[in-house]
Amino acid sequence: MLLTRNSPASTPGPGEWFTGTVFIDAVAAPAPPSRVAAALVHFAPGGHTAWHTHPLGQTIYVVEGLCMCANRDGTVEQLGPGDRMYFEPGEEHWHGATPQRFMTHLAIQEADESGSAVTWGAPVSDADYAAAYS
Repeated sequence: MLLTRNSPASTPGPGEWFTGTVFIDAVAAPAPPSRVAAALVHFAPGGHTAWHTHPLGQTIYVVEGLCMCANRDGTVEQLGPGDRMYFEPGEEHWHGATPQRFMTHLAIQEADESGSAVTWGAPVSDADYAAAYS
């Protein structure tokens, strides 16, 4: 068994990865031979990720609030508590809170052989974010 104590403070989401106010709490770090990581990600209203991909895919599980997810082909989905979204390996996407609601999701992803679990891209444009809610 291995006990890991929780950090006394949430980690602010880096501006290169997120727009708006976002905080991250680690849930699981890879412990070889496993390569699975998980984090609770807390989004203030309007907070969202940049475009990104995962080499081995990603599952998000909405804990509270309303989550919007979109991919490059224009598909947009709204998720509520208990809903799950799986993003295919290499699928460029973003996710985050609606403009009026806080949202928390559990993000689960696996790192590839090099240790990479995500490749971050450009910020989501205001127009792309707004289009998800129209």
